[in-house]
Amino acid sequence: MPSRLQEHYKQKVIAALVTARGYKNPLEVPKLEKIVITMGVPTAVTKNDKAAVDEAVKELATISGQKPVLCVSTKNIANFQLRKDQIIGCRVTLRGRRMYEFFDRLVSAALPRIRDFRGLPLRSFDGRGNYSLGITEQSIFPEIDMDKIKRQQGMHVTIVTSARTNEEAKLLLQEMGMPFARPAAKPAAEAKAQAKGEPKVEAAVEAKKE
Repeated sequence: MPSRLQEHYKQKVIAALVTARGYKNPLEVPKLEKIVITMGVPTAVTKNDKAAVDEAVKELATISGQKPVLCVSTKNIANFQLRKDQIIGCRVTLRGRRMYEFFDRLVSAALPRIRDFRGLPLRSFDGRGNYSLGITEQSIFPEIDMDKIKRQQGMHVTIVTSARTNEEAKLLLQEMGMPFARPAAKPAAEAKAQAKGEPKVEAAVEAKKE
């Protein structure tokens, strides 16, 4: 059975994007392809803390609904006390129903719980239609029991889409409910001056004083 957000995409998002971008074929409409969630565990390297890795794996499995895989280093780096084949974190790749369910919980339940949240920045697109964001605390997810948290654990979330440009990906994610930050509004006088091709208000005042 398709998830709630997957049904929303089929019934409303596709039509909205076809209207906005003028796609001739519905198959051209961008879609979510996968979501990659990565947890790095620094103490696994600096203190050889295996318990921290086990806790990260357990929490990531709880958040994503899928068993993570362990990430290991590929070479030795003496400056970081890193040895080859040492466990440094865990990762999970979500597709299909689990991907839509995680995205739905992320935008509707987790992100609004961030303290002083004012929206996600628009500068985090990679130029190829993919969006990345960092989360500093696992406690924003309702699935995590606050009383059982032993250490603060952040994660990196990458949303991979089939969009070819950042603008297409932005429209897709907005229609899917992604809460992007609104650009700061310019003062009315400055906006009016720029529209007429005049210098900014501050520059005009300084020139007058001189």
